[in-house]
Amino acid sequence: MIYRHHIAPPRAFSQFSHDLIRHPRLSSDAVRLLTWQLSLPDGARESLSRTAERARIGACAFTRAKRQLKEEGFVHERRLQGPGGHWVTQQLVSNVPLSADEAAKILARMPVHTPSADAAPQVAPSPRLPAVGVPTPPLTDGHPKKDPGENTSHRPAEPERQPDPASEPEPAPETSESSEPSEAARALVAALPHLSPDLRRIPRGMHDELARLVTRWLAAGHSPTAVRTHILRGLPDDGTPVHRPGGLLRYLLRDVPPALAPVPVPGITPASEQPAPARPSSRLAALRECEGDHVQATLFRPAGDETRCPRCLTPPSLRAAAGTAVRQT
Repeated sequence: MIYRHHIAPPRAFSQFSHDLIRHPRLSSDAVRLLTWQLSLPDGARESLSRTAERARIGACAFTRAKRQLKEEGFVHERRLQGPGGHWVTQQLVSNVPLSADEAAKILARMPVHTPSADAAPQVAPSPRLPAVGVPTPPLTDGHPKKDPGENTSHRPAEPERQPDPASEPEPAPETSESSEPSEAARALVAALPHLSPDLRRIPRGMHDELARLVTRWLAAGHSPTAVRTHILRGLPDDGTPVHRPGGLLRYLLRDVPPALAPVPVPGITPASEQPAPARPSSRLAALRECEGDHVQATLFRPAGDETRCPRCLTPPSLRAAAGTAVRQT
């Protein structure tokens, strides 16, 4: 059970309709803002924003409450230009909903209050004091009257030196970089995009320059395999993407190290000095390796140009039947 006890205030009270306090579409902040405004004395010019500050209503809550009051007709606003050209905003707060026409008629009877009415009159500027001395125009041409003499920061012009033919540098001899690249170097550079995914975007305009650099490596005694190995070692191995593969190749191929002679390994005969393998006998030369599915390499003697042995050419069903017949016997 809820019990209610009312004590009428002896002074400073306002009467509000129950419909206003129990309005279904007004939030608690909107009801508090409206009742606070209606409880102010006559002639008070406190704005809705100032009331929200005193009632401790936040900025977002005040915007939402003001929008609800305007939609329900409890608050009306209009902006007009008053005396002196100042623009003012008039706000009308009522305890009953009003239409736009009704609010316009009430606001039309209200006096327009502007901040300039309470402002002090503008003070006239004081007379300007003249400058000391006689005004003189600035100099636009002519030379200074005083001779600076030795006190100058400009040094005298030095006599022009004649070029000495003996001191002229001789033209640098043409290097191998300006020569025409070899076909082997061009083929190596063309195959670089297949060497690594980082080298797939080599600009076509750099192929000749890279081929000339590779030509220097080949002329120094390096093999194409050594050049490719050097390039692969220079690529990043930590997953860093290569944005300019052409510039990276130019950097890697710029300096040509001396070619190293192969070091002989004891007990291993070089391939150039190894004897040529003996030719197979005529009996083995007639055999051919089967291309079928075998665990080990299988040789057979073809009757024509077949590439599989007779076992692979036999259907699986016949091979299974043949195996069954062998097991039964």
